[in-house]
Amino acid sequence: MTTMTDTILRPSLLDPLFAAARTLPGVSAKVAPLIEKLLGTPEREARIVDLLFHLPQGGVARRLVGSVLEAPPGEPVTLGVTVVAHRPATPGMGRRPHRVVVEDATGDITLVFFGMPRPRVEKMLPLGAHRYISGKIDLWDGTRQMVHPSRILDEEGLASLPAVEPIYGATEGLTSRAINKLAVAALDRLAPLPEWQDPAWLARSRFPDFAEALRIEHRPEEAPPRATDPLQPPPATPARRRLAYDELLASQLALALTRARQRRKAGRPNAGDGALSGRIAAGLPFALTGAQSRAVAEIREDLAAPRRMLRLLQGDVGSGKTAVALLAMASAVEAGRQAALMAPTEILARQHYERLAPLAGPLRLRLMTGRDRAAERRATLADLAAGEIDILVGTHALFQEAVTFRDLGLAVVDEQHRFGVHQRLALGAKGEAVDFLVMTATPIPRTLALTFFGDMDVSILDEKPAGRQPIRTLTLSTDRLDEVVAGLGRAMATGERVYWICPLVEESEYVDLAAAAERFEDLRQHFGGAVGLIHGKMPGPEKDAAMARFASGETTLLVSTTVVEVGVDVPEATIMVVEHAERFGLAQLHQLRGRVGRGAKASSCLLLYRGPLGQVSRARLEMMRETEDGFRIAEADLKLRGEGEVLGTRQSGMAAFRLARIESDADLLETARDDARLIVERDPRLESPRGQALRVLLYLFEREAAIRLIDAG
Repeated sequence: MTTMTDTILRPSLLDPLFAAARTLPGVSAKVAPLIEKLLGTPEREARIVDLLFHLPQGGVARRLVGSVLEAPPGEPVTLGVTVVAHRPATPGMGRRPHRVVVEDATGDITLVFFGMPRPRVEKMLPLGAHRYISGKIDLWDGTRQMVHPSRILDEEGLASLPAVEPIYGATEGLTSRAINKLAVAALDRLAPLPEWQDPAWLARSRFPDFAEALRIEHRPEEAPPRATDPLQPPPATPARRRLAYDELLASQLALALTRARQRRKAGRPNAGDGALSGRIAAGLPFALTGAQSRAVAEIREDLAAPRRMLRLLQGDVGSGKTAVALLAMASAVEAGRQAALMAPTEILARQHYERLAPLAGPLRLRLMTGRDRAAERRATLADLAAGEIDILVGTHALFQEAVTFRDLGLAVVDEQHRFGVHQRLALGAKGEAVDFLVMTATPIPRTLALTFFGDMDVSILDEKPAGRQPIRTLTLSTDRLDEVVAGLGRAMATGERVYWICPLVEESEYVDLAAAAERFEDLRQHFGGAVGLIHGKMPGPEKDAAMARFASGETTLLVSTTVVEVGVDVPEATIMVVEHAERFGLAQLHQLRGRVGRGAKASSCLLLYRGPLGQVSRARLEMMRETEDGFRIAEADLKLRGEGEVLGTRQSGMAAFRLARIESDADLLETARDDARLIVERDPRLESPRGQALRVLLYLFEREAAIRLIDAG
């Protein structure tokens, strides 16, 4: 959230852009709340800069076609016609439309109006009048028709019609055309800004300046290029690419400044002689993979260095991140310090603890969650402060004020994107020169790793431990549900265990999906007490009990929502059924599939879908059948859904880009990263003329926290 200090420091030439959007001319009391609904946030009202950054999603060229006969069906056209007949709806005949026949020298076309009063239609289209109509022509029973033309103009109106009409993402009550009027008015508030990009690079790239790029986007003279592949974004114009690069550079510069600041902070060596971690590694019931050994070596090198570690450990499902984290924490304990492992849910925290405990050897582990009894909690806090605990495993309870470590040296954060950065910093504040290891089981494409974790070094686990079985993935229509249930019965009779994933806890009148509670009851009709249920609305103790029954084999089919997506480990589970798989993202399907194939038995994943499938849904399911490579799946998911969805940032509050499309602007991201690093090397305090302009850029894209880091020294 922008503070009063930020507002004071912000260059005054940006003040008009950060004024409220409701101050624009033409914003009535009725329109103002609609702008807030579209562009405002719970923290602040919509501003003029939000309108300028709300770029059109496309555009329609209103080209004047020569004649009715030449007009191509299905494409927006503008025609000059004469009104020859009105055929109003007959009263009492239900929802019949008012039809108007118009013609030119080559033929006629019928205009169709539903629910529009007859006097209004006749006023717009008087008999015998010459008008210009704009819209799409359809063929209905061999007759050309245009339903609700988007424009009906006389000669004067045609003269003022823009060559291209931009199309915006809108909200109910606020049309695309109204948004364009507001955006054009917002352009008038755009004062000349200093150029923060290298002029020679702009010239080579044939990019316009910042203000001109915004004008081109909101007042286009040519229709934007269309996508040739329905699963790929359309090619970007030079103006949009310029704006995308500005946003990417602001992001990468902020990360580079943060990283430089982090590197300047004094660290403490956090690795001992290797005896303890070596002893634990030798006692593991499995051999480390090459990728695990490399990651452990990289982490130990960081821990031994006199600077802070900030490292991202990326590993696909089942790649062995927990063992790497254990050896990293053992290194910190060797150096006489403590470690903490923070997980996003109680189920995952408990599983980490149960998985680590038998591997930890002489290390003293303790689990702390928000559900601990008061006496347990007091004892844990006392032992922690006294240094009687080497590794504390828990949830967000770890960074609460009452939690005091004797000497915290290493913090391991699992599933970083589910925590805010401020929560990570709060945990780091509990010790002196705390090193950070951030883990994620979501394979992140390189471009997203640069974007959201650009201040971190990266270790990648790209090998599966020996003995892991491939998972056979099948796609089946929900029409074959009875066959699936019968097959599960045969599998369960031989000792197999099954997950059945449903997307919702209860029926929604808007989304026709099977609810977990209803599916549970349905399956109980077939399998009785062998069926268990777990979902996000259950109290924590009930979730733990349901998982324990499934892990022990008391229940052999677990109906669940996506709470089992990350980290749940039952090696005996060999079948995963995902109902309405077409509604899930690729990365989420991959995570769910990773809950099976964790033992010695062959495993299967059944993706049930309801047809007919759209192109994107079909592409997702085909990708799941083709590969188990999480990084390949993540790249495909990025192209299909965009960066905000892939990382879950729509829910977590992490800012997705407004102007850049990571899925298509990866080349610009690489250039922006290199440029940002060079800037910080040459002008770390942004004091040169370009540095001062870059300060404006950081404020414009609300990365002003980086400026506070500079000014703090």
